[in-house]
Parts: sequence; C-alpha cells; structure tokens
Amino acid sequence: MTPTAALETLLTGFDDFTAARSTEPAWLRTSRAHAASIFRDEGLPTTRDEEWRYTPVSGVAEIPAVPVATAQAEAGAIDAFLFAEFDGPQLVFVNGHYAPGLSQVRALPAGIRVASLAALIDSEPEWLERHLGTAVRVRQRAFTALNDVWFTDGVAVVVDAGAVIAEPIHVLYYSTGGGASYPRTLVVAGENSQVSLVESFAGEGAASYLTNSLTEVLGAAGSHVDHYKVNRESARAHHVASTHIQLSRAAVFATHNISLGGLLTRNDINATLAGEGIECTVNGLYLSDGDRLVDTHTAIDHAMPHCHSYEIYKGVLDDRSRGVFNGKIFVREDAQKTDAKQTNQVLLLSDDATIDTKPQLEIYADDVKCTHGATVGQLSAEALFYLRTRGIGKQDARALLIHAFAESVVENIRIDAVRHALEQVLLARLPIRE
Repeated sequence: MTPTAALETLLTGFDDFTAARSTEPAWLRTSRAHAASIFRDEGLPTTRDEEWRYTPVSGVAEIPAVPVATAQAEAGAIDAFLFAEFDGPQLVFVNGHYAPGLSQVRALPAGIRVASLAALIDSEPEWLERHLGTAVRVRQRAFTALNDVWFTDGVAVVVDAGAVIAEPIHVLYYSTGGGASYPRTLVVAGENSQVSLVESFAGEGAASYLTNSLTEVLGAAGSHVDHYKVNRESARAHHVASTHIQLSRAAVFATHNISLGGLLTRNDINATLAGEGIECTVNGLYLSDGDRLVDTHTAIDHAMPHCHSYEIYKGVLDDRSRGVFNGKIFVREDAQKTDAKQTNQVLLLSDDATIDTKPQLEIYADDVKCTHGATVGQLSAEALFYLRTRGIGKQDARALLIHAFAESVVENIRIDAVRHALEQVLLARLPIRE
C-alpha cells in the first residue's frame, strides 16, 4: 500500500466519526482535527525513518481504523486475563470502551478517584482539558496523532496530595478483533501521594486487530508511582503504545513492561525528569518467537540536577523473531550530579533470531555518572556444563538458565498477584527444547 493510500485508509470515516460526537467540547473536537492534520503531514512511518528503521508497519493500514463500536465480550475470555487474588479494583475495557459488567470494582479508599475518560468528557471537560496531553512531548509521531484522532475512552486515575493508596489498580484493555482500539490512560498523582497501576492488554487468541494506546503519568513533587504494563495480545495483533512520564521534584517513578504477545509490538517510553532529586526506573522483559517483532524505544530526559535513572531491558528471542532496542539518555546542561545507568541484555535461542540494539548517551553536563551497555549472546556453554555435571539433564539445565535470565526482571514486580501470574506464564512460554 502506498503512503498516500495508507493516509486515506487510516483516516477513512473521520468526518462521520466527529459528526456523531458533535456534543463533545469544542477543545476536544479541535484537538481531533489538529491531530488529523498532523497525521496527514507526517504520514505513517516507514523504514526510511531512523526511529522505525527495523520496524515495518505497513500491515497497520490493512486494519480498519475506525474504532470498534462494540463492548461485548465473553466473561470467560476476560477472566483468563484478570489476576486472581488481586487486592484492588480491576476495570475492564472491551475494544476501548468501559465494560462495567465485566469489571470488578469495589469501594475505593479516600484520596483516589478512578473514572472512565468518556464519563469525564461529559461531566468534567474543563478538568480533562487541563490535564489530558500535558505529558506528551512528541505529538508529531503518527501513532500518537492517531490516538488523539480516534480515542473514545480510557481511564483516569487521580490521587489527592498526601494520599497513600495501598491497593493497586488493574486496568484490562481487551480486544475481540476485526478492527482498532485506541485506549487512553491518564494518571495524575498529587504531591507526596503513592499509587500502583497495572495496565494489561490482551485479545482473543487468533484475532487480528490494532491496539494503539497512549499512557500519561503526571507525578507531582514527592509522589511515588509504580506502573506495570503486561502485553498478552493475540498472536496476530499489532500493538503500538507510547508512555509519557512528567515528573516533578523528588518524585519516584518505576515502570515494568512485560511484552509476551502480539505479531508486532512497538513500545515508546518517554520520561522527563523536570525537577531535582527525582528517581526514575524503566525496566522491561520481552519474549518473542515465530516471526514476531518487538521494538522498544526509551528516552529518559534529565532536565534538572541531582536525579537518578535506572534501566534494565531484557529480551528472549527464538525461531525467526526479531527484537529492536533503542535506549536514549539525555543529560541537559544544567543537570549536574546526574546518575544514569542503562543495560540491555538479549538471549538468542535460535541462529535465525536477530536483535538490533542501540544504547545512546547525549551528555551536555560535566559532573555526571552515566553508564550504558548491551550484551547479546546465547546460553553459556560453561553454565550448561556446570549444571549437567551436577546431575541436571540438558533440557532442565537450559530451562533453569532461561528462567533465571527472565526472572531477574519479573522478581522486581511488587504486586504478588501480578508477579505470581507472570511466573506461571514464563513457565509455560519459555522454550526449553534441545
């Protein structure tokens, strides 16, 4: 499909879509029209664009762009992706629409509000206008613009200043296939507040669809936000997501991104450390096999002094699968006393699996400690030999080493129900064949 045809396809139905939403506030309608204009100017990225050099997305244009209208799904299918023994509320969105009948919502403690964006568009449009999009620094990218064009719903998590929310919140975005959804998540953490959020993305096993999600986190001074993202999309899904984090003085933020599904997965994570004394952790693990592709781009912007960032990303690639990792650390001229560490490690289980990794540092300050590194390899022959000399069979030895490699990321998940569920997935998914 030509770039011109892709433009037309991905905006087909936009006029009818906006006409049907004529009661939306003027600022949102203007935002949608502006985003459509940006997408027309920018177009769908191609492999000639450096940021998409290894990730062809032409298949996205084959999927109808208009958001799937139905919010119907079988409860049994949804249950497989909810976390047993989860302590907090679990909100379910089907094809981008809130499904209260499938959600497990209990009374929330004082100091936190959780609401669907569709409801806030009607009830509190002024509040939403002040917050939605404020953390997004890179609006010219095509998929961010498409989310602005088409999103219909999502969730807002608002935590009052000083509130410490012990129970985590789980938001499940589930797709039934046959089209596209554009989930939107907004987290606003007040000063000295604390909250944990899990975002899950899943779909019917053989369904083909597009999930184009956008997540924003606004962390006020002294706030603590733990964020987890779990991708269990269908084997034929296209999952394109961006997460934008804006942090103020002494905020603490951590995100753990676990990618297990999808034919094509692209994750962009952009964090701006806009105050002194911030601590930011960006960790991730991805598993890929068959002909699947997982592409991760991270950017941590140290804009102020005395901030710390830590990043560990690991991948396990098998068969003919491909991985891409591009990690950038920016240290601005005024960001003295920065401490930034970045590590990318990839385990190749097949001679046909490939990885393109590019750690980057851009440092404009002179009193900093910054390190980055990337390692790519196969299972250690010495470690295998060591285990086998102690009576462990070859398959079991391989399994132990693969699981140990992946488990070092999963074990950092602080929510027991999520960690235990992912450990079971790893046991079932990680290859141990000869």
